[in-house]
Amino acid sequence: MYGIKNKKITRVMADKNDKIIVGISIGDLNGIGIEVILKTFLDKRMLEFCTPVLFGATKVISYHKKALNLEVPVHGIASITQINHTKINVLNIWKEEVSIELGQATKISGAYAAKSLEAAVNHLKDKTIDILLTAPINKETIQSENFNFPGHTEYLEANLEGDSLMILMTDQLRIGLITGHIPISKVAEAITPEIIKEKVNTMYTSLKKDFGIGKPKIAVLSLNPHCGDKGVIGKEDDEIIKPAIAEIRETGKLVFGPYAADGFFGSETYKQFDGVLATYHDQGLAPFKALSFGNGVNFTAGLNEIRTSPDHGTGFDIAGKNKANESSFKEALFAAIQIYKTRTEYKELTKNPLLVK
Repeated sequence: MYGIKNKKITRVMADKNDKIIVGISIGDLNGIGIEVILKTFLDKRMLEFCTPVLFGATKVISYHKKALNLEVPVHGIASITQINHTKINVLNIWKEEVSIELGQATKISGAYAAKSLEAAVNHLKDKTIDILLTAPINKETIQSENFNFPGHTEYLEANLEGDSLMILMTDQLRIGLITGHIPISKVAEAITPEIIKEKVNTMYTSLKKDFGIGKPKIAVLSLNPHCGDKGVIGKEDDEIIKPAIAEIRETGKLVFGPYAADGFFGSETYKQFDGVLATYHDQGLAPFKALSFGNGVNFTAGLNEIRTSPDHGTGFDIAGKNKANESSFKEALFAAIQIYKTRTEYKELTKNPLLVK
C-alpha cells in the first residue's frame, strides 16, 4: 500500500535529515497496541522514514517487551526536546508503577490510555510532533470525566480544529461515514441534508489536499435497502438523500447516488470512485473489513492535524501471546507520512491561487 509493496519497504522520505516526527499514543495497556508498535519497528529501516515518539513510560514498554520476548531497543526521554532521531523514543509522561493485566479490560489500563492520548494530542497541537498515530483503546474502560466520547474521532474533533470524517481506507477503497458511533435506532433521524453536504464537502476537500486527487468522484450509499424501492421500504432516500446530492452536484462536484450498498460492493462499483460515503457505521465498515481486514487504515479527515490508526481493536484475546499482526499499524504509519507530504505540497501549491484550478 503506502510504503510496502511485495513485502518490501519502499523509500517514503527523500531527506533523512528532515524526518517526520510521529507521535504514537500507546492505547490500552492490556491490549495488543504496544505489541504492534514494537513489531513495526523491529525492522531498523523504519527509522529511516520517521522519528517515532511513544507517549507512555519505559517501564510499561519494557514489560511488554519481556512478555513478548521482543528485542526492540527504546530510548527513554523526559522532554520532547531530548528526541534522538535514530532511535525509538519513549516520552515518559508518568513515573508511577502501573498494574498491567494482559488481555483484561480494566479501568486502570483505560485511564492510562487516556493519559497517553491526551499528551500526544497536546504535543500535536503544540507542533512538537508532526502527525499522530493512535493504538487501539477500549471504548468502555477509557470513559471518565475527562474522556466522555464514543471514540478517538469524536475526542479529536473536540480538541482540534475542523469537522471530522472517519475514513477507512486502502489504496483501492476509501469509505467515509456520514454518521459514526451512534445507535442504529438514531441513524435515520441523523441523516439530514445538512450532514450529507457537510460530509461530502469534508471528503471532497480531503481527497484533494490529502490524496492529491484533482477532481474527486464520490459515491453516496442509500439508507434503506434497494434505495427504499420508491418509498415502499422507506422515503429517506427519495426525500432527503437524492435532493441533497442533486444540490451538491449543482456546485460542480462529482457526487453520485444513492446506491444500494449490497449491489454497490457486490458488483465492485466502488472501484469506479475515489471515495464512498456510507450512511452508518456498519454499512461501510462491514464490507471494508471483509475486503481488506488487516491492511486497512483509519484516517480522521477534516481536521487541521493528521491522525491515523490501524483498522483493528485492542485484541484482548491474543494480548501477550505474540500473535498480533502489525501490518495494519505499519500501513497506518506509511499512510500518515504520505498524507503529511501530500498536504504539505498542497499548501505550497495553494499559496499561489493562480496555480489552483
